Amino acid sequence: MYKFQPILKSLIWGGEKIAPYKEIATDQHNIGESWELSGVEGNESVVAEGPEAGTKLPDLLARHGAALLGKANYERFGNEFPLLIKFIDARQDLSIQVHPNDALAWERHHSKGKTEMWYVVSTDEDAHLLSGFSKQVTPEEYEASVADNTITDLLARYAIRPGDVFFLPAGRVHAIGSGSFIAEIQQTSNITYRIYDYGRVGADGKPRELHTEQAKGAIDYTVLPDYRTHYTPEHDTRVELVACPYFTTSLFDLTREQTLDLSARDSFVVVMCLEGHGTLTDDRGETVPVHQGETVLVPASAQSLRMVPDGTLKLLTSWID
Repeated sequence: MYKFQPILKSLIWGGEKIAPYKEIATDQHNIGESWELSGVEGNESVVAEGPEAGTKLPDLLARHGAALLGKANYERFGNEFPLLIKFIDARQDLSIQVHPNDALAWERHHSKGKTEMWYVVSTDEDAHLLSGFSKQVTPEEYEASVADNTITDLLARYAIRPGDVFFLPAGRVHAIGSGSFIAEIQQTSNITYRIYDYGRVGADGKPRELHTEQAKGAIDYTVLPDYRTHYTPEHDTRVELVACPYFTTSLFDLTREQTLDLSARDSFVVVMCLEGHGTLTDDRGETVPVHQGETVLVPASAQSLRMVPDGTLKLLTSWID
Protein backbone atom coordinates (compact mmCIF):
# COMPACT_ATOMS: atom_id res chain seq x y z
CA MET A 1 0.00 0.00 0.00
CA TYR A 2 1.19 3.50 -0.81
CA LYS A 3 0.90 7.01 0.54
CA PHE A 4 1.99 9.97 -1.57
CA GLN A 5 3.29 13.46 -0.94
CA PRO A 6 0.38 15.89 -1.35
CA ILE A 7 0.73 18.45 -4.14
CA LEU A 8 -0.47 21.68 -2.53
CA LYS A 9 -1.69 24.38 -4.89
CA SER A 10 -2.02 28.01 -3.80
CA LEU A 11 -4.85 29.63 -5.75
CA ILE A 12 -6.52 33.04 -5.72
CA TRP A 13 -9.71 31.54 -4.29
CA GLY A 14 -8.00 29.13 -1.87
CA GLY A 15 -8.37 29.12 1.90
CA GLU A 16 -6.48 27.98 4.99
CA LYS A 17 -8.27 24.72 5.87
CA ILE A 18 -6.34 22.07 3.97
CA ALA A 19 -3.09 22.02 5.98
CA PRO A 20 -4.73 21.70 9.42
CA TYR A 21 -7.26 19.22 8.06
CA LYS A 22 -4.45 17.05 6.74
CA GLU A 23 -2.44 17.59 9.95
CA ILE A 24 0.59 18.90 8.07
CA ALA A 25 2.83 21.91 8.73
CA THR A 26 3.52 24.31 5.86
CA ASP A 27 4.26 27.98 5.29
CA GLN A 28 2.13 27.86 2.16
CA HIS A 29 -1.07 29.94 2.19
CA ASN A 30 -4.28 30.15 0.15
CA ILE A 31 -4.13 26.43 -0.54
CA GLY A 32 -7.12 25.78 -2.75
CA GLU A 33 -6.31 22.21 -3.71
CA SER A 34 -4.35 19.26 -2.41
CA TRP A 35 -3.73 16.83 -5.24
CA GLU A 36 -3.67 13.58 -3.31
CA LEU A 37 -3.07 11.18 -6.16
CA SER A 38 -2.18 12.41 -9.63
CA GLY A 39 -0.72 11.07 -12.82
CA VAL A 40 -1.23 14.39 -14.65
CA GLU A 41 1.90 15.29 -16.61
CA GLY A 42 3.98 17.78 -14.65
CA ASN A 43 2.01 17.04 -11.47
CA GLU A 44 2.84 13.39 -10.86
CA SER A 45 2.43 12.14 -7.30
CA VAL A 46 5.54 10.88 -5.49
CA VAL A 47 5.55 7.99 -3.01
CA ALA A 48 6.00 9.46 0.47
CA GLU A 49 7.40 6.57 2.50
CA GLY A 50 8.54 2.96 2.47
CA PRO A 51 11.04 1.17 0.21
CA GLU A 52 9.77 2.94 -2.91
CA ALA A 53 9.75 6.45 -1.41
CA GLY A 54 10.60 9.10 -4.01
CA THR A 55 9.16 7.09 -6.91
CA LYS A 56 6.79 8.96 -9.22
CA LEU A 57 3.40 7.39 -9.85
CA PRO A 58 3.99 6.66 -13.58
CA ASP A 59 7.27 4.92 -12.69
CA LEU A 60 5.47 2.92 -10.02
CA LEU A 61 2.96 1.81 -12.64
CA ALA A 62 5.72 0.90 -15.08
CA ARG A 63 7.37 -1.19 -12.36
CA HIS A 64 4.28 -3.05 -11.12
CA GLY A 65 1.83 -2.85 -14.04
CA ALA A 66 -1.30 -4.97 -13.67
CA ALA A 67 -0.40 -5.94 -10.10
CA LEU A 68 -0.98 -2.31 -9.16
CA LEU A 69 -3.72 -1.16 -11.57
CA GLY A 70 -5.49 -4.43 -12.36
CA LYS A 71 -5.18 -6.38 -15.60
CA ALA A 72 -8.04 -4.72 -17.51
CA ASN A 73 -7.10 -1.26 -16.23
CA TYR A 74 -3.46 -1.69 -17.21
CA GLU A 75 -4.46 -2.81 -20.71
CA ARG A 76 -6.71 0.23 -20.94
CA PHE A 77 -4.58 2.94 -19.32
CA GLY A 78 -0.98 1.69 -19.35
CA ASN A 79 1.27 3.82 -17.17
CA GLU A 80 -1.25 6.67 -16.88
CA PHE A 81 -3.09 6.53 -13.57
CA PRO A 82 -6.78 6.90 -14.53
CA LEU A 83 -8.05 8.96 -11.56
CA LEU A 84 -7.16 12.35 -10.11
CA ILE A 85 -7.94 12.64 -6.39
CA LYS A 86 -8.18 16.01 -4.61
CA PHE A 87 -9.28 17.91 -1.55
CA ILE A 88 -10.59 21.40 -2.41
CA ASP A 89 -10.99 24.39 -0.08
CA ALA A 90 -12.94 27.27 -1.61
CA ARG A 91 -12.59 30.52 0.35
CA GLN A 92 -14.19 32.33 -2.60
CA ASP A 93 -16.52 31.20 -5.37
CA LEU A 94 -14.73 29.21 -8.05
CA SER A 95 -15.37 30.01 -11.70
CA ILE A 96 -18.38 28.50 -13.46
CA GLN A 97 -17.00 25.81 -15.72
CA VAL A 98 -17.63 22.71 -17.77
CA HIS A 99 -15.51 19.79 -18.94
CA PRO A 100 -15.69 18.05 -22.33
CA ASN A 101 -16.58 14.39 -22.72
CA ASP A 102 -14.08 11.83 -24.00
CA ALA A 103 -14.98 12.21 -27.67
CA LEU A 104 -14.76 16.01 -27.72
CA ALA A 105 -11.64 16.10 -25.53
CA TRP A 106 -9.92 13.67 -27.87
CA GLU A 107 -10.99 15.63 -30.95
CA ARG A 108 -9.88 19.01 -29.54
CA HIS A 109 -7.00 18.16 -27.21
CA HIS A 110 -6.00 14.55 -27.84
CA SER A 111 -6.92 13.96 -24.22
CA LYS A 112 -9.52 12.24 -22.09
CA GLY A 113 -12.60 14.08 -20.93
CA LYS A 114 -13.51 14.74 -17.32
CA THR A 115 -16.35 13.17 -15.39
CA GLU A 116 -16.10 13.84 -11.65
CA MET A 117 -17.88 13.76 -8.30
CA TRP A 118 -17.89 15.83 -5.12
CA TYR A 119 -18.27 14.65 -1.54
CA VAL A 120 -18.84 17.57 0.84
CA VAL A 121 -16.47 17.23 3.81
CA SER A 122 -17.31 20.44 5.68
CA THR A 123 -19.04 23.76 5.09
CA ASP A 124 -19.13 27.32 6.31
CA GLU A 125 -22.46 29.06 6.82
CA ASP A 126 -24.14 29.77 3.48
CA ALA A 127 -21.84 27.38 1.60
CA HIS A 128 -23.27 26.41 -1.78
CA LEU A 129 -22.63 24.65 -5.05
CA LEU A 130 -23.95 25.23 -8.56
CA SER A 131 -24.77 22.18 -10.65
CA GLY A 132 -26.73 22.02 -13.90
CA PHE A 133 -29.30 24.30 -15.51
CA SER A 134 -32.42 25.18 -13.53
CA LYS A 135 -34.43 25.66 -16.74
CA GLN A 136 -34.15 24.82 -20.40
CA VAL A 137 -31.86 27.14 -22.34
CA THR A 138 -30.49 27.15 -25.86
CA PRO A 139 -26.79 27.50 -26.66
CA GLU A 140 -27.52 31.05 -27.82
CA GLU A 141 -29.28 31.91 -24.55
CA TYR A 142 -26.34 30.47 -22.61
CA GLU A 143 -23.91 32.65 -24.58
CA ALA A 144 -26.03 35.77 -24.05
CA SER A 145 -26.22 35.10 -20.30
CA VAL A 146 -22.44 35.06 -20.06
CA ALA A 147 -22.24 38.34 -21.95
CA ASP A 148 -24.78 40.11 -19.73
CA ASN A 149 -23.59 38.53 -16.43
CA THR A 150 -26.79 36.58 -15.76
CA ILE A 151 -25.40 33.04 -16.15
CA THR A 152 -25.81 32.36 -12.41
CA ASP A 153 -29.57 32.94 -12.78
CA LEU A 154 -29.78 29.94 -15.10
CA LEU A 155 -28.06 27.43 -12.82
CA ALA A 156 -29.41 25.26 -10.01
CA ARG A 157 -28.02 26.46 -6.67
CA TYR A 158 -27.72 24.14 -3.68
CA ALA A 159 -27.15 25.02 -0.06
CA ILE A 160 -24.89 22.21 1.13
CA ARG A 161 -23.95 20.38 4.30
CA PRO A 162 -21.33 17.72 5.15
CA GLY A 163 -22.06 14.40 3.48
CA ASP A 164 -23.75 15.83 0.40
CA VAL A 165 -22.74 14.19 -2.88
CA PHE A 166 -22.88 15.50 -6.44
CA PHE A 167 -22.07 13.47 -9.55
CA LEU A 168 -20.87 15.63 -12.43
CA PRO A 169 -20.77 13.87 -15.80
CA ALA A 170 -18.78 15.61 -18.50
CA GLY A 171 -20.87 18.38 -20.03
CA ARG A 172 -22.62 19.50 -16.84
CA VAL A 173 -22.05 23.18 -16.00
CA HIS A 174 -21.00 23.56 -12.37
CA ALA A 175 -19.17 25.66 -9.79
CA ILE A 176 -17.92 25.23 -6.25
CA GLY A 177 -19.16 28.06 -4.03
CA SER A 178 -17.38 29.84 -1.20
CA GLY A 179 -17.27 28.02 2.12
CA SER A 180 -17.15 24.56 0.52
CA PHE A 181 -14.55 21.98 1.53
CA ILE A 182 -14.87 18.90 -0.65
CA ALA A 183 -13.24 15.67 -1.72
CA GLU A 184 -13.16 15.30 -5.51
CA ILE A 185 -12.72 12.14 -7.57
CA GLN A 186 -12.36 12.59 -11.32
CA GLN A 187 -10.96 11.19 -14.51
CA THR A 188 -7.32 12.02 -15.09
CA SER A 189 -7.75 15.12 -17.20
CA ASN A 190 -6.88 18.74 -16.59
CA ILE A 191 -9.12 20.19 -19.31
CA THR A 192 -11.46 22.85 -17.96
CA TYR A 193 -13.48 25.38 -19.91
CA ARG A 194 -13.93 28.47 -17.74
CA ILE A 195 -17.31 30.00 -18.57
CA TYR A 196 -17.65 32.83 -16.08
CA ASP A 197 -15.35 34.23 -13.40
CA TYR A 198 -17.27 37.07 -11.73
CA GLY A 199 -14.95 39.67 -13.28
CA ARG A 200 -12.04 38.44 -11.18
CA VAL A 201 -8.41 39.14 -12.07
CA GLY A 202 -5.49 36.77 -11.73
CA ALA A 203 -2.17 37.25 -10.00
CA ASP A 204 -0.99 39.30 -12.98
CA GLY A 205 -3.82 41.80 -12.47
CA LYS A 206 -5.56 40.78 -15.70
CA PRO A 207 -8.93 39.02 -16.08
CA ARG A 208 -8.51 35.26 -16.24
CA GLU A 209 -9.11 33.68 -19.65
CA LEU A 210 -12.63 32.53 -20.43
CA HIS A 211 -13.57 29.72 -22.82
CA THR A 212 -17.16 30.72 -23.55
CA GLU A 213 -17.20 29.51 -27.14
CA GLN A 214 -15.39 26.24 -26.47
CA ALA A 215 -17.77 25.54 -23.61
CA LYS A 216 -20.80 26.19 -25.81
CA GLY A 217 -20.19 23.00 -27.76
CA ALA A 218 -19.20 20.97 -24.69
CA ILE A 219 -22.26 21.68 -22.55
CA ASP A 220 -25.01 19.13 -22.02
CA TYR A 221 -28.13 21.34 -21.99
CA THR A 222 -30.35 18.62 -20.47
CA VAL A 223 -32.35 19.83 -17.46
CA LEU A 224 -32.91 17.50 -14.49
CA PRO A 225 -35.31 18.03 -11.57
CA ASP A 226 -32.52 17.39 -9.04
CA TYR A 227 -28.75 17.20 -9.52
CA ARG A 228 -27.90 16.03 -6.01
CA THR A 229 -26.98 12.36 -5.47
CA HIS A 230 -29.24 10.88 -2.82
CA TYR A 231 -28.19 8.01 -0.56
CA THR A 232 -29.05 6.60 2.86
CA PRO A 233 -26.18 6.90 5.36
CA GLU A 234 -25.40 3.73 7.31
CA HIS A 235 -22.74 2.75 9.82
CA ASP A 236 -20.37 -0.17 9.40
CA THR A 237 -21.27 -1.16 5.87
CA ARG A 238 -20.40 -0.12 2.32
CA VAL A 239 -22.71 2.58 0.99
CA GLU A 240 -22.31 3.04 -2.76
CA LEU A 241 -22.45 6.70 -3.79
CA VAL A 242 -21.53 6.72 -7.49
CA ALA A 243 -21.07 3.97 -10.07
CA CYS A 244 -20.06 5.00 -13.58
CA PRO A 245 -17.67 3.71 -16.25
CA TYR A 246 -14.88 5.90 -14.85
CA PHE A 247 -15.06 5.07 -11.14
CA THR A 248 -17.18 3.49 -8.43
CA THR A 249 -17.07 5.35 -5.11
CA SER A 250 -18.43 4.16 -1.77
CA LEU A 251 -18.60 5.51 1.76
CA PHE A 252 -17.62 3.64 4.92
CA ASP A 253 -18.67 5.27 8.19
CA LEU A 254 -17.07 2.90 10.68
CA THR A 255 -17.45 2.40 14.41
CA ARG A 256 -16.06 -1.13 14.30
CA GLU A 257 -13.71 -3.22 12.18
CA GLN A 258 -14.80 -4.09 8.64
CA THR A 259 -13.11 -6.21 5.98
CA LEU A 260 -13.55 -5.40 2.30
CA ASP A 261 -13.31 -8.49 0.08
CA LEU A 262 -11.29 -7.58 -3.02
CA SER A 263 -10.72 -11.11 -4.36
CA ALA A 264 -13.16 -10.72 -7.25
CA ARG A 265 -12.13 -7.16 -8.07
CA ASP A 266 -9.55 -6.52 -10.80
CA SER A 267 -8.72 -2.97 -9.73
CA PHE A 268 -6.67 -0.80 -7.43
CA VAL A 269 -8.57 0.89 -4.59
CA VAL A 270 -8.07 4.53 -3.57
CA VAL A 271 -8.93 5.15 0.08
CA MET A 272 -9.50 8.73 1.23
CA CYS A 273 -9.74 9.23 4.99
CA LEU A 274 -12.38 11.90 5.64
CA GLU A 275 -12.61 11.74 9.42
CA GLY A 276 -10.93 10.00 12.35
CA HIS A 277 -7.94 7.72 12.73
CA GLY A 278 -7.40 4.02 12.20
CA THR A 279 -5.45 1.37 10.32
CA LEU A 280 -5.68 -0.42 6.99
CA THR A 281 -4.34 -4.00 6.71
CA ASP A 282 -4.23 -6.06 3.52
CA ASP A 283 -4.23 -9.85 3.18
CA ARG A 284 -0.42 -9.93 3.10
CA GLY A 285 -0.33 -8.44 6.58
CA GLU A 286 0.89 -4.98 5.59
CA THR A 287 -0.62 -2.38 7.92
CA VAL A 288 -0.63 1.37 7.42
CA PRO A 289 -2.03 3.96 9.83
CA VAL A 290 -4.44 6.51 8.38
CA HIS A 291 -5.81 9.75 9.70
CA GLN A 292 -8.12 12.50 8.50
CA GLY A 293 -6.91 14.01 5.23
CA GLU A 294 -4.70 11.11 4.12
CA THR A 295 -5.08 9.05 0.95
CA VAL A 296 -3.84 5.49 0.43
CA LEU A 297 -3.48 3.54 -2.82
CA VAL A 298 -4.18 -0.18 -2.39
CA PRO A 299 -2.75 -2.33 -5.22
CA ALA A 300 -5.01 -4.55 -7.30
CA SER A 301 -3.03 -7.56 -6.07
CA ALA A 302 -4.55 -7.13 -2.59
CA GLN A 303 -7.27 -9.72 -1.93
CA SER A 304 -8.80 -8.03 1.09
CA LEU A 305 -8.61 -4.85 3.12
CA ARG A 306 -9.29 -4.73 6.86
CA MET A 307 -10.32 -1.28 8.06
CA VAL A 308 -10.02 -0.73 11.81
CA PRO A 309 -11.23 2.53 13.36
CA ASP A 310 -9.63 4.08 16.41
CA GLY A 311 -12.96 5.27 17.71
CA THR A 312 -14.62 6.29 14.44
CA LEU A 313 -13.31 6.30 10.88
CA LYS A 314 -14.95 7.70 7.74
CA LEU A 315 -13.50 6.58 4.41
CA LEU A 316 -14.21 7.01 0.71
CA THR A 317 -13.13 4.11 -1.50
CA SER A 318 -12.85 4.38 -5.29
CA TRP A 319 -12.03 1.79 -7.93
CA ILE A 320 -12.78 1.05 -11.57
CA ASP A 321 -15.12 -1.84 -12.37
